[in-house]
Amino acid sequence: MGHNSAASVLDDQTTHSFAKDQLKAIVERIERLETEKKTISDDIKDVYGEAKGNGYDVKALREIIRMRKQDANERAERETILETYLSALGML
Repeated sequence: MGHNSAASVLDDQTTHSFAKDQLKAIVERIERLETEKKTISDDIKDVYGEAKGNGYDVKALREIIRMRKQDANERAERETILETYLSALGML
C-alpha cells in the first residue's frame, strides 16, 4: 500500500508539473497575441491617418467599416429605422 501512495504522489507531481507548463504556455500565447493585437491596432490607426491625409473623413470610414461587418438584413433594418426617425424629425 505504501508503494501505491508513493506512485500517486509522483503522479500528482507530474500532473502539477504538466498543469504549470500548460498554464505558462497559455499565458505566453496570450501575451504574444496581445502584442500582435497592439501592432495591428497601430497599423489600423496608420491607415486611418493616411486616409485623413488624403482628405477622407475618418468618422465616415469608421461607420462604413462598422456597417460592412453587419448582416445585410440587419443593416437594411437599421437604415429603415434611421430613415423613419429622420423623416419624423423633419430631417430628410
